[in-house]
Amino acid sequence: MSLSPTIASAIVEAARLIAGADALLIAAGAGMGVDSGLPDFRGPEGFWRAYPPFRGKAFHEISTTHWFELDSQLAWGFFGHRLSLYRNTQPHTGFAILQQWIQRAPAGAFVFTSNVDGQFQKAGFPEDALYECHGSIHHLQCTTPCSLQLWSAEAVTLEIDPATVRASGDLPRCPHCGTVARPNILMFRDRTWLATRSDIQARRYANWLERVRGKQIVAIE
Repeated sequence: MSLSPTIASAIVEAARLIAGADALLIAAGAGMGVDSGLPDFRGPEGFWRAYPPFRGKAFHEISTTHWFELDSQLAWGFFGHRLSLYRNTQPHTGFAILQQWIQRAPAGAFVFTSNVDGQFQKAGFPEDALYECHGSIHHLQCTTPCSLQLWSAEAVTLEIDPATVRASGDLPRCPHCGTVARPNILMFRDRTWLATRSDIQARRYANWLERVRGKQIVAIE
């Protein structure tokens, strides 16, 4: 496939900028995972293709905290399926290409992402150079919350009915009060998300920006 002169010129210019960068700022959203086979939930049809039982409901209607109170089996069916999907998905080669570019940048790089899938960590990006502004599905918190504690979702294994997207059996619970737990991700109309982990990442990001102030920074989106 031949490229138009405009696109070819833009690629050459982008390569020049990346090669001459002191530092790279990588901004990634849901589209980053598409080449790995992850759904991006773009528009209602995209959501319904990934979750046919939810046809008629929008992503923002399902991705809310009230389902953990109203129907925790449905809530954990949806989020538990996503957790399993992200665990079993291998990052595509684009992550490795980014790492090659980072190695050439004298001042390194930082990743700013709204993704909650943990694919950057799985691809080998350092935890201390990541800002997950919407949290991570691989960490849990109390739904109340009764404390500020977060804990790993590593032990979570759920049986999920694909016809109904409902979880069966024992659901994850808060180790302090016994309430059903939830993923530590920022949901729609979320008033109980604990941003403690994300806030630590945000401070690291701010410190990195301060360290690279005045240097040649290239943002890759």
